[in-house]
Amino acid sequence: MSCLDKLKTQGFKLTPQRRLIIDIIHNTGAHLTAEEIIGHVHSKMPGVNKTTIYRTLELLEETGCILRGEKGDHSLYHRSEEGQHHHLVCRKCGKSIDCAENLFDPIERSLAEKYGFTTSFQHAVIRGFCEACKDRI
Repeated sequence: MSCLDKLKTQGFKLTPQRRLIIDIIHNTGAHLTAEEIIGHVHSKMPGVNKTTIYRTLELLEETGCILRGEKGDHSLYHRSEEGQHHHLVCRKCGKSIDCAENLFDPIERSLAEKYGFTTSFQHAVIRGFCEACKDRI
């Protein structure tokens, strides 16, 4: 089900601002910070308030249309259709390495078995040191 369909089915209005933000996230094909999304929105609809954009991002995350991850001091937003994916980020040089989608499957199973806790790791950022930097710390 598309993001627009999800919102419509759940009774949310499909305002021009919401449509634009969804289009930006879905058509860019990259992880975007809120500031980048605001820049894209303002280039197409200059009068849109930042608060509207932040509220829309929260709504889209709550409804499962987008996922939010953290990288450094910034939140990154991307389409939920991209599925699970994770990044290893070097604390020294900032290099980002994509890693296997099923990386957290054993942890998810262990949490369920030991604690009866169900979770799903959709987008994780793990900080450490890359191969090149680990010897220079």
